Amino acid sequence: MAKYRKLGRTSDQRKALLRNQVTNLLYHGKIRTTETKAKEIRKIAEGMIALAVREKDNFETVTVTAKVPKKDSDGKRVKEVVDGKKVTVYDEVQKEIKKDAASRLHARRQMMKVFYPVTEVPSENKGKKKNTKEVDMVSKMFDEIAPKYTNRNGGYTRIVKIGQRKGDAAMEVLIELV
Repeated sequence: MAKYRKLGRTSDQRKALLRNQVTNLLYHGKIRTTETKAKEIRKIAEGMIALAVREKDNFETVTVTAKVPKKDSDGKRVKEVVDGKKVTVYDEVQKEIKKDAASRLHARRQMMKVFYPVTEVPSENKGKKKNTKEVDMVSKMFDEIAPKYTNRNGGYTRIVKIGQRKGDAAMEVLIELV
């Protein structure tokens, strides 16, 4: 028996399809697809969630001092003349950052191999590039999704059969996070 379904595609097409569907499932919470695709998506998605749950609290908070350029009311950098040259003025700021442990960093990189970049577009700006923002799926996994499933041992997704698709009569399902 094979380890995975080939889904009638070449390996690069299949990997791209599954990466895209897993990213959308974990971003939106549920997607609609065929039954065989959903079963493959489930394997990958549950592995990603298990990885996030395992490494959720594996970091330490560190305070660092950073040099940040001073800005005026327009948001432009403040410059000062020193020895006949214009030099940017910097402020020192204390910041708290999360420093990942080695295993959490490895988990983060494993997730980055699977997730595609997600761009969030506000509903009033459909089709425009203005005010779009990149969503960090890995931090969403650690901060939002993993805390929901800390007391759960697997079974993070649910597949609900919808019925047959009109065009080719393929069994359609709704795969969602529990």
